[in-house]
Amino acid sequence: MWIIFALLSAVFAALTSILTKIGIANINSNLATAIRTVVVLIMSWGIVFITGKNADITSIGHKNLLFLILSGIATGLSWLCYYRALQIGEASKVIPIDKFSLVIGMVLAFVVLKETITIKTIIGGVLITAGTFVLIF
Repeated sequence: MWIIFALLSAVFAALTSILTKIGIANINSNLATAIRTVVVLIMSWGIVFITGKNADITSIGHKNLLFLILSGIATGLSWLCYYRALQIGEASKVIPIDKFSLVIGMVLAFVVLKETITIKTIIGGVLITAGTFVLIF
């Protein structure tokens, strides 16, 4: 089931890039990010309330909350940089660089989360890195 959600994530992320490039024409990229963030906020809380998970908020531990807040800060900074890059650069070049986060995420998973490094993940990371550089140069 996780593969279906991962594929849907990829489709929606691709749509996000294209819709963003069209939507930020002639407006400030920070304003565009703020508008998008409000939409995501409303959708996220809507799903929490619709599924009845809002009561679970009291059971969130301090460590979980800290890391979720740090993740939110990282997401916000990523979106601000991404929107600005899309506004001033070509989407076909910005998107591959943004998706290089896959390789950075893999490295962080090995270092921080102590996940197992396999030959398949190394080859995949090298191919993604090579593909990124081929697309941007």
